[in-house]
Amino acid sequence: MENEFFVGWGTLALINAGLAQGKNRTGLNWFILSLLLGPVATLILLFVEKR
Repeated sequence: MENEFFVGWGTLALINAGLAQGKNRTGLNWFILSLLLGPVATLILLFVEKR
């Protein structure tokens, strides 16, 4: 059960990195932030405007 949690969290971080790059933001920074904050980073990224 614990392995699935880490796989899901990592997948979410990769999705957030792609979303960030689509908004002209640094994907690596958002990937690391997503590893720390998880779904909260996704919410922040959804409401951040495109550069």
